[in-house]
Amino acid sequence: MHHTAAEAAACAGLSEAYAEPLAGTAAVAGSWLCLEQRGPWGHNALVQSHLDPGIGRTLAARGDEHGVRVQLIRPPGRHADTAAPQPRRVFLAHTGPDTGWLRSAVLTDPAELLDLDFARIAAGHHDGWGEPVAEPLLLVCTNGRRDRCCALLGRDLLTSLAGRHDGVLWESSHTGGHRFAPAAVLLPSGYTYGRLTPHATDAVLSAAAAGKVMLEHCRGRSTWTRAGQAAELAVREHIGEYLVDALRVTGEQDGEVEITHHDGRRWQVAVRHRELNPPRPSSCGRAAVRPTAVEVVGITARAAPGPPPTPTR
Repeated sequence: MHHTAAEAAACAGLSEAYAEPLAGTAAVAGSWLCLEQRGPWGHNALVQSHLDPGIGRTLAARGDEHGVRVQLIRPPGRHADTAAPQPRRVFLAHTGPDTGWLRSAVLTDPAELLDLDFARIAAGHHDGWGEPVAEPLLLVCTNGRRDRCCALLGRDLLTSLAGRHDGVLWESSHTGGHRFAPAAVLLPSGYTYGRLTPHATDAVLSAAAAGKVMLEHCRGRSTWTRAGQAAELAVREHIGEYLVDALRVTGEQDGEVEITHHDGRRWQVAVRHRELNPPRPSSCGRAAVRPTAVEVVGITARAAPGPPPTPTR
């Protein structure tokens, strides 16, 4: 995707120019609640939009308390923005391997969402809310009041994809990591992507439909901590594993992350946090800082636990 001179000096252009690593940069969230809200979004979209700010504030607080990420979404492109109550789409997702799901409902009053049990959602239970959704969902950040790069590059990506993936692509409020714009989150898996192109977006969605992960442009699975995200992606690269739920993080301590495969294989992955040079803004308009990257420094295969020994007499 071509960058203008202004974009190149912005946070995403600098991040790409300095080849800042993508792995281990996804927002950490095991579950996601996505509420359709057309019209403008402010810097803090949940309380600065045409959504009742009291509802937005309560949803944000409950989400923060339980680890459920709350997003505002809207269809790509221009659309009527009316103050009158309108039916709106809501998606609810849980990202855990083998326990993930994506559900959807249409409601007119967003206050109905205040009845949701956020603790149950965080624990992986939808309790029959809504209807199951078969196709994956890709949320592309276009929260321009939060960051100029997301407005320019996120919308540019969606414009390039107009007429493709209808109902799958949605504009989203801030998903984390403006400097990796165009940035997007895939649900229900939680795999997060950066520096997307139209071709890469097609590939991400094609892989997801086949139950696989595209590793190019991937920042990590939101299910895990940032160290866990980087470790899981490194093991995928190491063994050539693309099935979505084949790997999971089963332990993390003192710079060591344990990754376990469905078939019982295990790896110990050594990670470290490293400050990058030179300093650069993490978001447009902010002061330059040295970002911290999660670096994988070693992968060691561990013996899979075998059957218990046969007792001898």
